Amino acid sequence: MTDTILVVDDDLGIQKQLKWSFTDYNVVFADDRTSAIAQLRRHEPKVVTLDLGLPPDPANASEGLKTLEEMIALSPRTKVIVVTGNNDKENALKAIELGAYDFYQKPIDSDTIKLLVNRALNLAKLEEENRILAKTRPGMGRIIGNSDAIQAAVRKAEKIASTDVSTLLLGESGTGKEVFARSIHEHSPRKDKPFVAINCASIPENLLESELFGYEKGAFTGANKTTLGKIETAQGGTLFLDEIGDMPIGLQAKMLRFLQERVIERVGGRAEIPVDIRVICATHRDLQTMVTEETFREDLYYRIGEIPIMIPPLRQREQDIILLARTFLGQYREEFNAKAKSFSDGAINAMLAHRWPGNIRELQNKLKSAVIMAEGTLVQADDLGLAESEDGQGGPETLNLREVRELAESRAIRKAYQNADKNMSKTAELLGVTRPTLYSLIDKYHMEDLKSGV
Repeated sequence: MTDTILVVDDDLGIQKQLKWSFTDYNVVFADDRTSAIAQLRRHEPKVVTLDLGLPPDPANASEGLKTLEEMIALSPRTKVIVVTGNNDKENALKAIELGAYDFYQKPIDSDTIKLLVNRALNLAKLEEENRILAKTRPGMGRIIGNSDAIQAAVRKAEKIASTDVSTLLLGESGTGKEVFARSIHEHSPRKDKPFVAINCASIPENLLESELFGYEKGAFTGANKTTLGKIETAQGGTLFLDEIGDMPIGLQAKMLRFLQERVIERVGGRAEIPVDIRVICATHRDLQTMVTEETFREDLYYRIGEIPIMIPPLRQREQDIILLARTFLGQYREEFNAKAKSFSDGAINAMLAHRWPGNIRELQNKLKSAVIMAEGTLVQADDLGLAESEDGQGGPETLNLREVRELAESRAIRKAYQNADKNMSKTAELLGVTRPTLYSLIDKYHMEDLKSGV
């Protein structure tokens, strides 16, 4: 497929010169800011050459710089090469500051501009390949998802995994905060040491201190022997404090001292015990508001949240819903020796349309029930306890024609694939395309699960 290059210039002579220079590409043109933005939206070129002297102010660079800013905002991955007058280095450098890939000063030399465009195009393709690889590579091992929202959180977790920086995982209940904490531990130098988790909301207030710090024999009625707390049992490893927002205000002071001094005192004891552990905290509460309301210590908030990571709710993770559903389906099918192997279109649409207030935990529960209740090889929307969406479509509406076309083609391919009992030749026949064309579309839309017969 021929790559598209957008040339933005109001000089017809230069347009013709560049058209003949770029004979290996599909070249489209624009001569002002409005048409340039329209062409960028329509063709989504990887590379743009932009003359800064555009009407209605061709003698200056103001209109060209405004066009550049709009292009960068609209399509930050596009490589923009600005073209300036031979004595206009100041505006060329300003364009680079605004995000231009490179600049070229007139007069136009075909060989030089071709070299710049080829280099920009190769870089754009390399960056795209890296993005695809990053999405297909299992992030942090345990974390499943290709959406931009979850991948942003994964990249952040990967960066801090090798450090001992205090991490605060934020997100709604059921989003997978403990999975993130375990993944950070497993990718850290402490991976061979214990991972100890404690839920601060599930333990009564009067017992939480002894659970965390341990107690000496005779410290209270029933303390028949010295017992190590969760902090000590995590020695050398990682302590995960889930629902830290539910920790009693009185205990927060003792936790702050431990985090600052890295020593603890057991309940009923006087000796200071040094502890070498990493601490990861998590909560679904708004700690900043709690600090304002004085129900959570401000100094502890800043101590535990050196680097916060926001874990997105399931409803913001697009097609990850189906990816997770297929993963859980495979697990539960094996666990319960069930017949269900895949989902009907109605079930997929229903899952995409559902808001998932309980997030991944809710999805797991519905999948477990559906695997048991499904009577055939396909899980239906009713099996999940979900209603099919009236328009047969899930997810957010888009007005971008390319996205609409891709979504429609993807759905048609999946439907034909299921109707053809996962036979590729029959699928191609139902779609009215050749088998090579079908495989090309599957690669284009990254539908690798169809190749593996899922």
